[in-house]
Amino acid sequence: MTPRQAPAAWRRAMTVLIGFTLAAALAGCAGAAPDLETDAAKKLQERVLEVTKSAAGSNPAAALKSLARLSSELDAAAAAGQVSFKRHRSITAAISSVRADLTAAQSKKAAQAAAAETAAKAAAAKATATVKPAPTAAPVVVVPVPAPAPAPVNSGKQDNSGKGGSEGNKDKGSGKNKD
Repeated sequence: MTPRQAPAAWRRAMTVLIGFTLAAALAGCAGAAPDLETDAAKKLQERVLEVTKSAAGSNPAAALKSLARLSSELDAAAAAGQVSFKRHRSITAAISSVRADLTAAQSKKAAQAAAAETAAKAAAAKATATVKPAPTAAPVVVVPVPAPAPAPVNSGKQDNSGKGGSEGNKDKGSGKNKD
């Protein structure tokens, strides 16, 4: 990523860190009791370079970790008497400023990632919603067929009882009613 493409927060963070690096290098070359000893300046410059590379690579999480190491090494150097109180305070202020910028950049990156994930889920849901399921067949209702009527009990023989039976026609002879 070129400096022109880097967001303003990243450029500002890199500017502060580069300024700190140059100031630390110049302080190491000073004649009288230095505010920052050469060995401490060299270690702190290495940490500043780590922070700068991470920030330039758009990796605010790694830059914040490197910044935390820088801060702890600065505190250790101050405790060992390698950094004056005045210098420690100014470097700590620069670290705080850079930390605020990196934290804001990390939040922005996380928000963009969350928005991208939400958009991807919405697109997937939309794609799933537009695919209509195949129509299902209507359930088949089985209607029972009525049982056939029972067969007659007399096995097909005629029952001559009742009206019009053969006994009822005895008065009619075989020749009667002949015309």
